[in-house]
Amino acid sequence: IETPTVRLNIIHNGIGGITETDVLLASASRAIIIGFNIRPEPKAAKVAEREGIDVRLYSIIYDAINDVKAAMEGLLAPVLKERVMGRAEVRQIFSVPKAGTVAGSYVTEGLISRASEGIRVIRDSVVVYQGTIGSLRRFKDDVREATMGYECGIGVQNFNDIKIGDVLEAFQMEEDTTRRA
Repeated sequence: IETPTVRLNIIHNGIGGITETDVLLASASRAIIIGFNIRPEPKAAKVAEREGIDVRLYSIIYDAINDVKAAMEGLLAPVLKERVMGRAEVRQIFSVPKAGTVAGSYVTEGLISRASEGIRVIRDSVVVYQGTIGSLRRFKDDVREATMGYECGIGVQNFNDIKIGDVLEAFQMEEDTTRRA
């Protein structure tokens, strides 16, 4: 059993019941005890409880292996990947009192959503700003999202230097379930 960043270290193995010595060894090395088709001796069970040692007992070997794998994966931080939700091309700029600059945009791909974690302002293939959506409107109505083929007004929080021709890219960060770091 292995992962790229978490290593399994078997400190001791043996046959017979789980003894007080096994529990003390696990306590000293901050380990868990895995038993297969055995039980801890009564004295060992009391010491394990007192020392706070996790004793896991199994009668099916595959359950033991799967539990150890799950515990190891639980030690790994999730790997986040970015997913582009949509892109919009800035076609007109509006200066709105109190709201700042609003980009009159045409959604060219996917959807632009207020729920997006972030939005990027891209000018000539270079990211000039990354932040959050401050406002999203269709005509005079506040909307939650604008889909491909529709026009909308997008206000980018704390950024007013939007220019005609800029591309606004909305994105989400998601956990990559195929990998962990």
